Amino acid sequence: MNSKEFRAELVKIMPGYDWTVHQSRLDWRLEATGIQSSGSNRLSTLSVVRVEREGQKPVYEAKSAGYGRRARWLHTHKDGTLARALRGLQDYYEAVASTHYSHAGALKHGRKAKDAPAATEAAP
Repeated sequence: MNSKEFRAELVKIMPGYDWTVHQSRLDWRLEATGIQSSGSNRLSTLSVVRVEREGQKPVYEAKSAGYGRRARWLHTHKDGTLARALRGLQDYYEAVASTHYSHAGALKHGRKAKDAPAATEAAP
């Protein structure tokens, strides 16, 4: 696969990112960076590396970073196809979000006072 075909594959699966395919001196390794931005603010960065050694199937590694140009990489996922690598990354973030949401709900519930007897139930 050449860089033009790699870019076409990336744009087809993730058209919401602006893709840059980086030059490589290794013909078996392709790397690209995709960004989403709003004005001059970078909202998301996605990096994809495709490695295809002779006689082996290609391996895709996808990693993403959050807000800002210097944001740290949040998670990495490898798989045999670009779609599965990206889906694995998305599944991870959805699982983390679900866990954090349930913990936030427990804290919110814990701040509320336990049900006190209603005023109408008090003895006359």
